[in-house]
Amino acid sequence: MKKAFITGISGQDGSYLAELLLDKGYDVHGMIRRSSSFNRERIDPIFASHPNKKNLTLHYGDLADGSSLNRLLRTLKPEEIYHLGAQSHVRVSFDIPEYTGDITGLGTIRILDAILETGINTRFYQASSSEMYGKVLEVPQKETTPFYPRSPYGAAKVYGYWITVNYREAYGMHASNGILFNHESPRRGESFVTRKITRTLARIMAGKSNELSMGNIDAKRDWGYAKDYVEAMWLMLQAPEGDDYVVATNETHSVREFLDIAFGLVGRDWNDYLKVDPKYFRPTEVDLLIGDSSKAQKKLGWKPKTSFKELVTLMVREDLKLEGLDPDRLMKL
Repeated sequence: MKKAFITGISGQDGSYLAELLLDKGYDVHGMIRRSSSFNRERIDPIFASHPNKKNLTLHYGDLADGSSLNRLLRTLKPEEIYHLGAQSHVRVSFDIPEYTGDITGLGTIRILDAILETGINTRFYQASSSEMYGKVLEVPQKETTPFYPRSPYGAAKVYGYWITVNYREAYGMHASNGILFNHESPRRGESFVTRKITRTLARIMAGKSNELSMGNIDAKRDWGYAKDYVEAMWLMLQAPEGDDYVVATNETHSVREFLDIAFGLVGRDWNDYLKVDPKYFRPTEVDLLIGDSSKAQKKLGWKPKTSFKELVTLMVREDLKLEGLDPDRLMKL
């Protein structure tokens, strides 16, 4: 039985990845931070109902604490490490830039150094981000496109990317960067724009809200389904050697298009509810992201399975259910 270690297991990607690895018969270990309130709503259902739930174990640790990472790796000796943990909210990174740099950037070197110090034989995945491209210098963006981050988060991810490349080249590690473009799901945090739209829409349909506060609705992103993207993570660590891959749909859509589809599914006009709030604008905006995932498709055999409209439909359906509403009755498919 292969053993995998996941940082950020309580997040959107971590929960989907844990399910995928359990399905494949892995012994899965996840790291969570100790806090006075639990943040396990994404992984508690796995413990409740997954057929291989006995193979999932959680451990306390922190990306700010190198000793905890060293201890966990020395004890567990995982064959695969998936580093997904980060302060991952781009807009918030402007408010807490030092913390973002520490956790999102230096957290990566702490894990890589723990691998080096413990001497374990493992394969390492670094969750890189399309936000590293920022003020894009090439369309579409691919592995060779120069980075131009436009946020503390993007800058921290650039550090994580290059230190992963450096340790791969300096120490012969099997270490890979997955440059994932925006990926969403019903498990996305409610402060992220796509989930904010579908969650607020469901509350509107339930009569609990009549306003949707947004920032820049003309920003364009390459949006995929998180459940599809974690498969790419796994495939990278099955490859003969570490490498860097863009994971994307090769399509771009605006926030405005997302609103059109989401509200159109229930026969509503988002213009009737939209309030543009300056506080949601970033000090420096990323206007257009679209990824070229041809390398991942060719070398890993990966490709996205879920279309943009299917993704929006899935998210609207699940959020309507959360409000106790019947999506089959309300949605116009």
